[in-house]
Amino acid sequence: MAGSHDALKNECYQANMELNALGLVIHTFGNVSAADRDRGIFAIKPSGVPYDQLRPEDMVVVDYDSKVVEGKLRPSSDTATHAFLYKNWEGIGGIAHTHSTYSVAWAQAQQDIPVFGTTHADHLTRDIPCAPPMADHLIAGDYEHNTGIQILECFRERKLSPEEVEMVLIGNHGPFCWGRDAAGAVYNSKVLETVAQMAYLTLQINPGAPRLKEALIKKHYNRKHGDDAYYGQ
Repeated sequence: MAGSHDALKNECYQANMELNALGLVIHTFGNVSAADRDRGIFAIKPSGVPYDQLRPEDMVVVDYDSKVVEGKLRPSSDTATHAFLYKNWEGIGGIAHTHSTYSVAWAQAQQDIPVFGTTHADHLTRDIPCAPPMADHLIAGDYEHNTGIQILECFRERKLSPEEVEMVLIGNHGPFCWGRDAAGAVYNSKVLETVAQMAYLTLQINPGAPRLKEALIKKHYNRKHGDDAYYGQ
């Protein structure tokens, strides 16, 4: 039915424009998708279109097998990664991929981002994981689909929950974040970039800076996310 995906496409468009407004992408890089879980579809930014030329109607609707449901433009080259994550993680409703400077720097260094301070602990209790660079046989295959496999394997090996840890670095590549919806994925992308910058500066000041002690990690996370959460700014 014509116009049946307008709300989803508008949600996706607004999230992509916010990604650009926050300075998390350059040129045509990066993308956000927004899922409609009831219908098993998601909208994603089209490939190669500058942000200042994007329109809500340009968003491309695809299913979880990356097949186009609605749209005249080619979907983002990262569509297969988004589709794989939606298919395997039922609790997420939005995904964002950026090329933000500090997040990419940590990914290129192939390093997890340690919990150094309370800003990090306000959002998650674990170090932000960096998945190892993709194996050669996966690179030679369906690269974008296999990026999704790369993320899932990292979380399985480390026994991480995508509901608690809503972000990951891909070694030598960059960050993917997700959330309950597209706006949440963008929010987490900004959090990740800020925490990445703070961690980098911390190590410049003191290369031996200690990790935040466990009691403070738990306190700051639980006061925002625990059963008796009370904190807000």
